[in-house]
Amino acid sequence: MIGPKPPIIGLNPIIDYAGRLMRREAFAFWIRSPGEGEIRQAALPEPAEGEVLVRALYSGVSRGTESLVFRGGVPPGQREAMRAPFQEGEFPGPVKYGYLSVGVVEEGPAHLRGRAVFCLYPHQTRYVVPAAAVTPLPPDVPPERAVLAGTVETAVNALWDAAPMVGDRIAVVGAGMVGCCVARLLAGLPGARVQLVDVDPARAEVAAALGVGFATPGEAAGECDIVVHASATGAGLARSLELLADEGTVIELSWYGDRPVSVPLGEAFHSRRLVVRGSQVGAVSPARRARRTTADRMALALRLLADPAYDALISGEYAFAELPRVMPLLVKGELPGLCVRIGYGPP
Repeated sequence: MIGPKPPIIGLNPIIDYAGRLMRREAFAFWIRSPGEGEIRQAALPEPAEGEVLVRALYSGVSRGTESLVFRGGVPPGQREAMRAPFQEGEFPGPVKYGYLSVGVVEEGPAHLRGRAVFCLYPHQTRYVVPAAAVTPLPPDVPPERAVLAGTVETAVNALWDAAPMVGDRIAVVGAGMVGCCVARLLAGLPGARVQLVDVDPARAEVAAALGVGFATPGEAAGECDIVVHASATGAGLARSLELLADEGTVIELSWYGDRPVSVPLGEAFHSRRLVVRGSQVGAVSPARRARRTTADRMALALRLLADPAYDALISGEYAFAELPRVMPLLVKGELPGLCVRIGYGPP
């Protein structure tokens, strides 16, 4: 059973430090240097033709990726590939980073004005972007839940890569935001055995809300056709290979950043003809690339969020003004749970 809406912790209207918020003022969260964040005033241009002015309602912290970025863990060779669509600055900092924003269109084309939309934008109170960069929320998807759209989009792409079949035996190793979204999508596969695997036994409650089984790594069921790995640990990847049946496939969703990972390829990997395949949301899966655009994929992710089971992934809400305090706690693991939602208060 899905629990009540998580508490709002310290949520107040977002105002500047002099105590007022002007319509043409905006504030953004920046990583000043690894491990240090701050809120800065942001330039807010007049929207041109074909652009929209969005007032943020909520944003989500992509716990794994944003923690890695906050601690300065993006390797030099991947800094261009890791750029967010509306990122400002450069890794390791100062940099404005993030991509899970939900807001209301205040100015722009008539068909978008007043609509709640999702945008791959960093944490900022108001922003101007091309109209094509926002996706309207379906009427049955609340803005509070829509912050998960980018994560569900990643899960959709992973399933296009994995191509699971009816009756498959599947494990999802790593019950973070991405792993949980993958598990929820797989829960609807007829006849499939789907098990969410995590070192934290408390994630069994989330698995139940998502409609899938749960096991710790030592108790997980083997002989899997597919294992989706999303724990971002070498131990998790090794266990994923152990859970495969002969000629099975691991779909690797983890992003390790600058951390080296040891993979046991010298054991039964070759004799059992196992496969490790990377999956990444930056491009549409080759299995659908000829027939789906990134806009199609995002629209699908938002439609899937009509499912209230995803509310189980929202573990708390904090005010935007608290982000400089909240991000270090997330990186250190001092704030438990899955998705942390950021609230921006009334206009």
